[in-house]
Amino acid sequence: MFVVVGVTGGIAAYKTVQVVRSLVLAGHDVHVVPTENALRFVGQPTWEAISRHPVTTSVHDDVAAVRHVAIGQAADLVIVAPATANTLAKMAAGMADDLLGTTLLATKAPVVVAPAMHTEMWMHPATVANMATLRERGVHVIGPDAGALTGTDIGPGRMTEPDEIVAFALSLVEREQDLAGLHVVVSTGGTREPLDPVRYLGNRSSGRQGTALARAAADRGARVTLVAAHVDDGVLEDAMSPRISLVRAGTTADLGEAVRTAASGADVVVMAAAVADYRPAEVADRKLAKESSPGARTIELVETEDILAGLGRDRVPGRTIVGFAAETAPTRDELLERGRRKLARKGADLLVLNEVGWSVGFESASNAVIVLGADGDVAVEASGSKRAVADAVWDAVLASRMDRPAASEGRTISTGDRPGHPE
Repeated sequence: MFVVVGVTGGIAAYKTVQVVRSLVLAGHDVHVVPTENALRFVGQPTWEAISRHPVTTSVHDDVAAVRHVAIGQAADLVIVAPATANTLAKMAAGMADDLLGTTLLATKAPVVVAPAMHTEMWMHPATVANMATLRERGVHVIGPDAGALTGTDIGPGRMTEPDEIVAFALSLVEREQDLAGLHVVVSTGGTREPLDPVRYLGNRSSGRQGTALARAAADRGARVTLVAAHVDDGVLEDAMSPRISLVRAGTTADLGEAVRTAASGADVVVMAAAVADYRPAEVADRKLAKESSPGARTIELVETEDILAGLGRDRVPGRTIVGFAAETAPTRDELLERGRRKLARKGADLLVLNEVGWSVGFESASNAVIVLGADGDVAVEASGSKRAVADAVWDAVLASRMDRPAASEGRTISTGDRPGHPE
């Protein structure tokens, strides 16, 4: 595969050497296109030695071969790592004042950017707007991660590690469009049940896992409706895709109505949202003040609607229903037993189990899950990034749908040669 790796002028360029090396060792034909500033961090001889190809930054070299557009035209995949704030701005504006710029405009291949910059630059409104523009155009984004930056700064802006960038980028071109033709509904985030105009009962769900499920399904060809309750800032940026329609919801009742509406005619429904089990029996019209009721206060709670059980009860032939269960089980055996009981109660085809606690499961970039099949047996175990977990869940969904007629068109979905935590 012909892979172009664009390198821009950030200190994280030293990590990109490993990106190039991994791609070359995997047998790909890798061409490095650095900017002039990138060469101030890692020199031209290094890129040529690692990629095994000549390297230039100029649009005036090899003019007879029309190199300034030929590289982009030939590419099967383009990776820009690190992608600085300056480069992202130039990409959003469509600027082509160097070889990397012309390459990006000339390519029809998937483009992956791995942003790297200081936190203030990443969160600046200009960068936020540029990223929104690039996502709307179909550019794939990985990271940035939170961690140590240049100097003493710590925060979001650290370039994702090379092995993750390579795995993510290759998955875009090597993965089959095995969900093409399916309409899937995914719920994500945490519902909030109001106590009064100020307070609510909620949970720590960030929405990352459900959003990763939606994006993975879209990348694999599905038409996706993402029903999002409360999510952390920036999480839904990964759901910006022409194949994803976003619906917002607040309370459990809102979420249930939105999911049922979206699920009409859907082939798969994945309930990854962290849904409140209880809500206050009464919602105060005004803020509950200490002075009106000093000391302890008793709040009566009533059960909310069980959305997943309702989907199982009102099952549509051919539809696959996937539930999520966050548990605090002390042992693996207890976790599995709780999952099997829940699976039986809910009537789902698959149940995704993950252990949560004060420091695991929620508010994390990674996850570890066990997927139970309809018979209660372990179908899949997966860990790693939430995107990796999402793809493993979709693999399990496809396996469960093998030889089953799809709801919308009465066809059979086959997984071919594919190997067989709510937030």
